[in-house]
Amino acid sequence: MDFALNDEQKMMIDTLRRFIAEELRPLEDRLENDGHIDRDTATTIHEKAKALGLYALNMPAELGGGGLSNLDRILCEEQFGHTTDYLIRRAFGNVYEPLLHCRGEQVARWLEPAVAGKRTCAIAITEPGAGSDAAGIRTHAKKTGTGWVLNGGKHFISDGEWSDFFLVSAKTGEKEISMFMVDKGLAGFSVGKDQKMMGIRGTPHLELFFDNVQLEDAALLGERGQGFKLAMGALNVVRLAQVGARAVGKATHVLELMTAYANDRQQFGQRIGDFQMVQQMLADSVIEINAARWMVYHAAWMLDQGFDAREQIAMVKVHAAETLGRVVDRAVQVFGGMGFCKELPIERYYRDARIYRIFDGTSEIHRGVIAKSVIKKGAALFDVHR
Repeated sequence: MDFALNDEQKMMIDTLRRFIAEELRPLEDRLENDGHIDRDTATTIHEKAKALGLYALNMPAELGGGGLSNLDRILCEEQFGHTTDYLIRRAFGNVYEPLLHCRGEQVARWLEPAVAGKRTCAIAITEPGAGSDAAGIRTHAKKTGTGWVLNGGKHFISDGEWSDFFLVSAKTGEKEISMFMVDKGLAGFSVGKDQKMMGIRGTPHLELFFDNVQLEDAALLGERGQGFKLAMGALNVVRLAQVGARAVGKATHVLELMTAYANDRQQFGQRIGDFQMVQQMLADSVIEINAARWMVYHAAWMLDQGFDAREQIAMVKVHAAETLGRVVDRAVQVFGGMGFCKELPIERYYRDARIYRIFDGTSEIHRGVIAKSVIKKGAALFDVHR
């Protein structure tokens, strides 16, 4: 097992750090204050990222994507965690893996434009009665002689405002779920309110409504009845990359700020970093971030080796999300009153971190998955060799 970064990986990380520091971080305060970034600015950072080859890094190189391994993608996603969700989406894209199941005319209509950054896609699974329970959806599609008729609704659909089309999960039978590519603007497809959030300012979370939306046969992604498998496959990657790795990156960024403040801030004639209680908060944060990082890397390595990493990803989802919460909470404490003020970004990081324990499956749901697996598999889930 080799844990060293090679020269290409170091160069990739340095490039991303530079881009985030120079192009994205200067926009964070404007985004936080205004709740949005104008389209011209968004287009500019989008084009700059594409010019550097930083768009659609998870997509195959032959389609124009980055062609990265799972581990290399995770290294990038960790760096994405050093900025905010909205800016990540605008600069680096959010191209979902189920699109790789496009065939025939679907490739030119949906897959290639998404990879090229000409069309933006969002995944629409969550419903008011189906959050962590992705199989509990009510949205349904009925087969017709010319295609499908889609009815139902979704909510909390991230990036819905910016998206040109959606990957929509819908029931196509009593116990059958399929996935469809649904273009915005189709008759009967309407967009509801943007659900304002406590954190991750700027990223819209919309309601979608489907009232007898007529879909072509070509709108069906993959095979009929394959939708739940596609959705779970997409969510597994999201949990590892956009939750696990980004949580580690965000916690790393916060700890760096916390350490610098502990070195600079003077109280009672000495640095607060000399106080044992502050030192414990710093030490615990270092330990937990490193533990979370190696869990993320190990799960990515398993995927690259072709292993089933579902349980490992569930562990990552819980540990990385909760590590981020603890690190940011400690940061507020170390910064004291200034950590609670909007003058510094610490209070924003605190608000942003809270959703990590909820979206893409709550910590409680994933603990249940892990517990059932260990009861079934025993020591194979936690011993080094069984």
